[in-house]
Amino acid sequence: MSVLEIVRIPVLRDNYVWLLHCPATGATAAVDPAVAEPVDRALAARGWALSAVLNTHHHADHVGGNLALKRRHDAIVVGPAADADRIPGIDVKVGEGDTWSLGDATAHVLFVPGHTRGHIAFHFPESAALFCGDTLFLMGCGRLFEGTPAQMWDSLRRLRALPGDSRVFCAHEYTRSNARFAIQVDPHNDALRRRAEEVERARRHGHPTVPGRLDEERATNPFLRADQPALAHAVGLDGADPVEVFAELRRRKDNF
Repeated sequence: MSVLEIVRIPVLRDNYVWLLHCPATGATAAVDPAVAEPVDRALAARGWALSAVLNTHHHADHVGGNLALKRRHDAIVVGPAADADRIPGIDVKVGEGDTWSLGDATAHVLFVPGHTRGHIAFHFPESAALFCGDTLFLMGCGRLFEGTPAQMWDSLRRLRALPGDSRVFCAHEYTRSNARFAIQVDPHNDALRRRAEEVERARRHGHPTVPGRLDEERATNPFLRADQPALAHAVGLDGADPVEVFAELRRRKDNF
């Protein structure tokens, strides 16, 4: 097994493309490339050759660079089998329970619908790295464009169950806004308050907040805690099913 070298590439307004490199073999992949040119520059700066593109879902700000990167580098495109018709240039279709290898590093694929109907995540356990697209954000989660609250809650519970030292490489820098919402619905959470202050300082100085650790998410992300009485109470749903609590949290965030 190989521990990946991971490079953050900021693109567009608040997207992150992740460049993954296997030092043992030289294999390199780009995760959710919205555009191709910044990826090309990052590759050239390091002398790496692109082997693959990994897509978590079909939205344009995640697949916009697929075809250009595939054409320029003869790279394969790996994406969700459940959404293959909306993934430009897809070559390898993967879904729940599949594995896919980048050189000596192996990813476990999880089917995590909710944000979209076919969303997947890639978990590289040896690298403690989770690439979750727009399903899970730091202190937040994605909007429900195509799925139901029940689907999204189930997806988040499955991501929550991964090892706590997993680093969450989500696809957007939304943490500051998410933290402000989280404080509003979970004001007595000391761990959340401390983390929100750290995030505020980081963003004030222009520093990125992603990745974060999954154990921190378990303690501070309200969307991962919809089955806890404190969150149910905060939204006036004491004793309610966690799906109902999650749906109310998501409704409030949509209007925040």
